[in-house]
Amino acid sequence: MNNTCPDFSMMASVMNSLLLQSALEKTGVQTRVQTAFAMQEVSEPYSRQRAIRHLEKGRVVIFGGIGAGTGNPLFSTDTAAAVQASEIHAEAVLKGTNVDGVYDCHSPDSNFIFEHISIRDLVSRGATSMDMMALTFCEENNIPVVVFNLLEPGNISKALCGEQVDTICNCSYVDPSGTVTGI
Repeated sequence: MNNTCPDFSMMASVMNSLLLQSALEKTGVQTRVQTAFAMQEVSEPYSRQRAIRHLEKGRVVIFGGIGAGTGNPLFSTDTAAAVQASEIHAEAVLKGTNVDGVYDCHSPDSNFIFEHISIRDLVSRGATSMDMMALTFCEENNIPVVVFNLLEPGNISKALCGEQVDTICNCSYVDPSGTVTGI
């Protein structure tokens, strides 16, 4: 019997991409969904050049399918997003999730959310908001990660427009005293 679970996961990720596309287009944002496998009725095949061209035209490009672009179901969606961001020279990886950012689990107040943190600090603290391979890849390629609550109305638009939402993870961070941390 063939293991079809990875295929189901990739298809579920494409369905989520299509839902996101629908929501964005209802607000007037032009989008394109690209996938690693043929679904020509609802998406276009992944192409680095086409993705860059869409971005140049002001469109939002949504990559669907775990390991989209590689077609490899062994990559998490986080790692796939980091790889795609590097390939298209994206300004950031937007990590929509069900929490309000990255919490400091070492703080006496477990409700403390970082507004900014370096990726190196995030990894050293044992972050669980994103897998380590994806964080390391983003750090090595100088790609910031924006972690935000996907369920909070308006957060997707804010993240797309570069407004402050929840936590920004950079390769270096300057704290209020002027100290540089990270790379």
